[in-house]
Amino acid sequence: MEIEKVKCLIIGSGPAGYTAAIYASRAGLNPVLYQGLQPGGQLTITNDVENYPGYPDGINGPQMMEDFKRQAERFGTDVRYGIATAVDFSSQPHKVTIDDQKVIEAHTVIISTGASAKWLGMESEARLNGNGVSACAVCDGFFYRGQDVAIVGAGDTAAEEATYLSNICNKVYMIIRRDEMRASTIMQERVKKTKNIEILWNSVTDDILGDDVVEAVRVRNVLTDELREIPVKGFFVAIGHKPNSDIFAEYLNLDENGYIRTIPGTSKTNIDGVFACGDVQDFTYRQAVTAAGSGCMAALDAERYMAAQDLH
Repeated sequence: MEIEKVKCLIIGSGPAGYTAAIYASRAGLNPVLYQGLQPGGQLTITNDVENYPGYPDGINGPQMMEDFKRQAERFGTDVRYGIATAVDFSSQPHKVTIDDQKVIEAHTVIISTGASAKWLGMESEARLNGNGVSACAVCDGFFYRGQDVAIVGAGDTAAEEATYLSNICNKVYMIIRRDEMRASTIMQERVKKTKNIEILWNSVTDDILGDDVVEAVRVRNVLTDELREIPVKGFFVAIGHKPNSDIFAEYLNLDENGYIRTIPGTSKTNIDGVFACGDVQDFTYRQAVTAAGSGCMAALDAERYMAAQDLH
């Protein structure tokens, strides 16, 4: 295979990867960034972003990521198409295989591969994604202020997002497959005490209705097969995220859900010279602004590591 040597390799784009690239470029690390399977990350399937500082009128998600990319390139980042398909972090320099064809040898590696929302797998869900269907209540709940919405899920994330939506929306229908929730006791109690949350037990989503935007959700009772159409303007999927960390599992410490463990207060992993930022290591906040902040941390940590090792 072809071998290329670089100072700093960034795997994955999105707010974390592009911010890391901006800082690494300005620090003279000449970063190479591979965009991954979804260039720009999850924001490329988000129509409107209104909670990122500096955009008082909001911005289209794909345009925002294009702005990040252009800023990174302005400072010298080499942005490339390609997917990391294997890694070898057993020795320095670290080795990352791209598209099974090329090996990058890098003194520092910044992982910003993100996490992918888990979906129900319905045609209407994919078709209406960004037009009423969302996997992030904190990101998109504001657009449904004073309206009725539905959320599917039974864990802590679903309970937390249902409670969040209840403060914004007129009514929240919570669709739960079984007759009990998986959420912690305190979160269950909070949901049950919230007057404008209606829990639909033993229920699954049969279909999401609407041609261009969400107009209703059809719910099926798994015990009786009874169908019920509920008019809603927003449909939120809160059944979890899967961090894109599989290829790193042999070398990096992951938690029980596959998120990369970092040393608290840093982006450092258990391997010297390997750093993680964004949603691949953040199971709590999962916001563009926190991802960008962690990308800054990763670049600064990488620069300091290079200086300490006299690798410049």
